[in-house]
Amino acid sequence: MRLLVGLGNPGARYADNRHNVGFMVIDEIARAARAAPWRRKFQGEVTEATLDGERVLLLKPQTYMNESGRAVSEAQRFYKIALEDIVVFHDELDLAPAKLRVKKGGGNAGHNGLRSITAQCGNEYRRVRLGIGHPGDKKAVHAYVLSDFAKAEQPWVEDLARACADHAGLLARGEDAAFQNKLHIAMADRGWGGKDDKRD
Repeated sequence: MRLLVGLGNPGARYADNRHNVGFMVIDEIARAARAAPWRRKFQGEVTEATLDGERVLLLKPQTYMNESGRAVSEAQRFYKIALEDIVVFHDELDLAPAKLRVKKGGGNAGHNGLRSITAQCGNEYRRVRLGIGHPGDKKAVHAYVLSDFAKAEQPWVEDLARACADHAGLLARGEDAAFQNKLHIAMADRGWGGKDDKRD
């Protein structure tokens, strides 16, 4: 079994925040896969789906971002899921809006959700970095990630979530490079190609 995790904060007040783009993507994957209704378990909301013949558990931690690792580690232990079979979708300040990168391990770049998962589970899980852009001033980051996507941003957010759902089976099969390539093509086809403003 694979574990696909979307990061965000629970509750209506955070639902449309940039910090919650991981929830948005995992919700779209569940919808597209016609997954069972979400249920409460592992300090989160979970459902199961089959993606390209692979059984996956979808998880949205309900612990608030800073404690995401508690939910992930509970699910991991219960199903005895290998660390490399965990895929975490999260917002990424250091990628331009509508961009995406997949990587395994590495630094957490100050992301509290990733820091918590690393502390609880280890570091060599797979991350799908969902670009939200940077406000330009480090002091503005907290307010920026906890503010809603602007109306003008909604089209690319929806397109990104839909493209992730369309190709999530590649992640379930461990084909990360193919997934990333398909996403780049899909987003370019939808008009979100543009300059790759990447700061790693």
